[in-house]
Amino acid sequence: MASSTKKHKEGPVARAIEEQTAKLPSDLFLWGAGAAIAGSLTLRLLDRDRDSQFVGQWAPTLLILGLYNKIVKELGHDRADRN
Repeated sequence: MASSTKKHKEGPVARAIEEQTAKLPSDLFLWGAGAAIAGSLTLRLLDRDRDSQFVGQWAPTLLILGLYNKIVKELGHDRADRN
């Protein structure tokens, strides 16, 4: 199967987000997810179940944002812009 020759470029919003996100250390997201897990456990122990579930749902979101951050740092935005 032939690959597409059509070039796709990032829009200005995505480009701006990537430029800012790339400045953040990757550890920030990992520590944030760990804090969310610890906070969720603490709230659960205090019998605040709804709050615990709410805070616990932050962990996967932060990990996905950390993954996005890592990808942006490794690949950057549009490779065509670098050439």
